Amino acid sequence: MGTLSARGCNDRWCPKTQCKYCSLRLTATKKSGTSHLINHIAESCPAIDGDARINFLATIKKQTGEGFVFVPKRSRELMVRFFIHAEVPFKKIEDPYFLEWVESMQPTFKVVGCQTLRDDAFNLYERMREDLHAELHNLDSHVCLTSDMWTSIQNIGYMVVTAHYIDREFNIKKKIISFKELKYPHTGFAIEEAIMSCLTYWGIRSKLFTITLDNASNNNSACQELIKNHKNALMFEGQHLHVRCCAHILNILVQDDMKIIKPTIHKLRELLKHLDSSVSRMQDFNSMANSKNLPSKLSFSFDTPTRWNSTYKMIVEGLMYRSVLDSYANQHGEVAPTELEWQKVESICAFLKVFEEATLSVSADRKPTAHRFLPLVLQIRHALNDPDWQTSDILKVLAAAMLSKFVKYWDSGFNSALVIATMLDPRRKGDYLNFFYEKTSNSVTEIVEKVGSAEDWLKDYYEKYEGFVRRNDEHMLSHSREGSSSVGSPVLGKRKLEEEFALYKSRRRTARQTKSEFAIYLEEDVEEDSESFDVLDWWKRHAQKFPVLSSMARDFLAIPLSTVSSELAFSCGGRILGDTRSSLTPEMLEALICAKDWLIKANDPLINIPGAEGIIVINDSSINVLCISIMK
Repeated sequence: MGTLSARGCNDRWCPKTQCKYCSLRLTATKKSGTSHLINHIAESCPAIDGDARINFLATIKKQTGEGFVFVPKRSRELMVRFFIHAEVPFKKIEDPYFLEWVESMQPTFKVVGCQTLRDDAFNLYERMREDLHAELHNLDSHVCLTSDMWTSIQNIGYMVVTAHYIDREFNIKKKIISFKELKYPHTGFAIEEAIMSCLTYWGIRSKLFTITLDNASNNNSACQELIKNHKNALMFEGQHLHVRCCAHILNILVQDDMKIIKPTIHKLRELLKHLDSSVSRMQDFNSMANSKNLPSKLSFSFDTPTRWNSTYKMIVEGLMYRSVLDSYANQHGEVAPTELEWQKVESICAFLKVFEEATLSVSADRKPTAHRFLPLVLQIRHALNDPDWQTSDILKVLAAAMLSKFVKYWDSGFNSALVIATMLDPRRKGDYLNFFYEKTSNSVTEIVEKVGSAEDWLKDYYEKYEGFVRRNDEHMLSHSREGSSSVGSPVLGKRKLEEEFALYKSRRRTARQTKSEFAIYLEEDVEEDSESFDVLDWWKRHAQKFPVLSSMARDFLAIPLSTVSSELAFSCGGRILGDTRSSLTPEMLEALICAKDWLIKANDPLINIPGAEGIIVINDSSINVLCISIMK
């Protein structure tokens, strides 16, 4: 913006705004309004491409009722989608104020009853299930799974299976494909049988690539059974089938060793519960907080046994209000942590910050995470070995205890598929592999051995995928010939010939290459690292140059590092059931959870925030906000 001045607008000091596309400076006063700014973007800016201009015009276009045609069938389906996505109980449709609200907008629309709405919801689920079945049947890549178990408010055990895959356009997909009751006992045999039943139903037994599970012994047994009974259908007989949930390992790493400060955590938890149990106590607490220039609290966050970062969050909150908690405890005769205990907690919190960041990194939903594995391991290893972090005796004890578990789960070896996934990150490639093993190995011989093993596996997978790509090309070519022989249109015939020529060029280029794709890829310079780098977009743009490696990238980058995406289904299940809907059958619960997951839109800004699927976002598209986003 220009500098404001008291002079008139005819003066060269009149306040200006600058177009961020073409840098043209335009008048920006209250008197001049915003019409000329909008017209510049909509009509005359030479630096805006056609698509951006069309999107802008669509945004500012006023919506009117002219030409609107009411379609009762469409309104009814949209209403069903709303009830599923917003997790609204079916009986709410009979609320008299809901009926009155609908009637005020469209008197001719007949609102259905509770049972009809339920049937409509199940029918929608079945139609969506058929569409997903067709999508998975036509999928030309592999599928990675996550799975977990949960006990509902009805004391029914459920097992969820979630499919992760990347489509031809390099969009990562996450779909819940099973949410079924699993009879007790939950043995490895029962889990293996449930997984294979699910894969058989969806027709993707031959497309299974990896399965990410937590470290429970029955999950280990289930994977062993899968490999033993179905190894002929698995890639390399299932050698890299089982991926251990990184979030669960981090939880084990930290949770057990936080026992060092267990008495302090117990004191803090009990004090917070004491405050949270009474309105008058919270009022006294907030009065003290405000006197110390700290914000008021409506309630406190409490930890859960299975989530170490919930304990971390409670401790951080306690440290923020440390002085208030001490004052309150002194005045009301309650027990608070001692000065020494507070100091221990403070030092441990600073140390655990790195583990909090790592947990959030691997818990991303509907985003690739597999390529982050080696950097994650190196980050944790560095934190546990770096003496600069261990500034006190308690931290030394904590780090030593965590390191022993780290060695058990990661330092002794890990899934080679995750190593290859890191190599398929164009910002890292083979350079990072050498860097990683130089940091983690004890000798040059060990470095050479581990790097060589990773590169051998990359070559083996490359040869396997080379065959996949060749067969897919031949399949496409045969379909192209069949289509062209049955269609007389010259236009369609020309397109088929162009497709055949593209395949012919690809084969010729492969035949002329003296080096393999992966050799060329590894030799090229790595990409610059940045927060905005999109690994899937890079492979989409380089798919023609690296057809085999890009096919590999679609599978390896789809591997989830954690089971969080499956665990989110349980949060949804808990909200859908609740005390007022506990009579839902397992079949209807599966329909609602799966349908909601399938209704999540790809451009929803909240899909990667755990537990945020039920939040509705209202985007302000007013002219002023829009102009601010376009103009400097």
